[in-house]
Amino acid sequence: MTIKKLPTNVIKLIAAGEVIDSFTAVVRELVENSLDAKATRIVICVYPESWSLQVADNGEGMGENDLLMAIQPHTTSKINSSDDLAKINTLGFRGEALHSIAQLADLNIISRVKDSCGWQIITHQTEVIKSYPKAIAVGTIINVTNLFGNIPLRRQLNPCFKKQLKSIQNLIFELSLCHPLVTWQLLVDARLILSISGNNNRKKILPQILKTVKYSDLEEKQIQINTPRQNHISELNLLLGMPDKISRPRADWVKIGINGRVVKCPELESAIYSSFHRTLQRDRYPLFFLHLQTSPQQIDWNRHPAKAEIYLDNIEFWQDTIKENIEEIFKLTDHNISTKFDNKRVENILKVAENKAIYNLESSSKEIVESKNKLGLINLQVIAQSRNTYIIAEHPEGIWLIEQHIAHERILYEQLKKSWEIVTINNPIILSKLSPKQVENLANLTLEIDCFGEDLWAIRSLPKMLLNRDDCSDALIEISWGGDLDTAQVAIACRSAIRNGKKLTIKEMQTIVDEWKITKNPQTCPHGRPIYLSLEESSLYRFFRRHWVLGKSHGIT
Repeated sequence: MTIKKLPTNVIKLIAAGEVIDSFTAVVRELVENSLDAKATRIVICVYPESWSLQVADNGEGMGENDLLMAIQPHTTSKINSSDDLAKINTLGFRGEALHSIAQLADLNIISRVKDSCGWQIITHQTEVIKSYPKAIAVGTIINVTNLFGNIPLRRQLNPCFKKQLKSIQNLIFELSLCHPLVTWQLLVDARLILSISGNNNRKKILPQILKTVKYSDLEEKQIQINTPRQNHISELNLLLGMPDKISRPRADWVKIGINGRVVKCPELESAIYSSFHRTLQRDRYPLFFLHLQTSPQQIDWNRHPAKAEIYLDNIEFWQDTIKENIEEIFKLTDHNISTKFDNKRVENILKVAENKAIYNLESSSKEIVESKNKLGLINLQVIAQSRNTYIIAEHPEGIWLIEQHIAHERILYEQLKKSWEIVTINNPIILSKLSPKQVENLANLTLEIDCFGEDLWAIRSLPKMLLNRDDCSDALIEISWGGDLDTAQVAIACRSAIRNGKKLTIKEMQTIVDEWKITKNPQTCPHGRPIYLSLEESSLYRFFRRHWVLGKSHGIT
């Protein structure tokens, strides 16, 4: 499409564009134009000492007339009328980027469209000084020099370049995940700082961004969805670090991309965090990237000047869809289980102290079998118990060690979440020396608690799971410090689960494994500890060198 000036009525409807106040802002505007031009390779060169930068791409390019129009205010090829604001398919649409940059720097733009010669223009303060033919491959090269030269104060107020470089890198990280087909390079003073190439595979991109992340730590799911109320197929891509393998010390890597740009969407972020509830260790956070490609009619990009926030139609539907698909990824199916495992995970299995207790392992085997068959879960056949702690189970691809206590803890926790039942007891349990906060916490759990004398309280009802235990008093003291229902449920599940050191029969272990497999979050216990260690057949082959040929293994040449 030809670049044209927007009508006045459309200009008035557009939220003011982002202020060009840093290297990052310039890079953002230019690379978004490159992506709109369908570039598959983008090279960014920054020269901080001279306040200059260059962005080169292999996109569709611009002809001479478009080049001359591009630096004028509100000129764009991406929309033509006010109706187009409701169906934006591009990253840029306001027609302000090049004009805003040209007001603050000198531009040297070289571009060429297919089947035409290239053109070069040189500008100073939004005026074209020179325009002439130039030999160049299809694409565009934009040189920005003397940035903020006419506004010295803005240079003084700019953050140090080290911070700006980090900001530019974060921008590239986000865009590379949104556009996995694009190869990126970032150079500072002609020195290569960053190179990302995903070959349309986001699982390959994320380990290039975060060096501590391994390919086998990640799971990806891509689905197509018929969007409600519209005759449109949306594409949802989820990329996440499995909770038993990778997590973050800060809540800094839950990112949401919508139609090619990372945005803030608190409603979707909330759905993601709730799906990881009680799967990670304390003070650890998920690693998650979501990209939604949907109808532009469902999105209002004109909400925020920097296009960093959006309105998304039918938000409840997308929240439910995200939760359902994260739950599907967590399931122990043949499709979800990777054959690449890190044996260092054995160091993460924690031992739990032995304790005597009453355990309920009875379950309907028929119901479990029907449930796992319906879900298509991986087949795990218990064959032995090791050290009265680990359940050894075979599956078609190898052997798993399952820690019996935390697997049972996950089962009980999810049962309590599904059915929290308080029962009245005939003989009250007397507790002493409870603080006012402890009394309040027990009352908040809907337990019946009465004053029974000086510093004495009578507990007349209990969570059903504690009913037949000999240590009810200790359990009640423990949950009185929790403060909320969820914390109490975790404490009860942990206390009620089978302890390591208890010998189990094959039937008892198979029941635990079958019930654990159908939980929503079987990767970790409610405290975030990994439940199983996988010894895959391929790893065993390599360790025992079973891939060697007979002659070589016998020293025959």
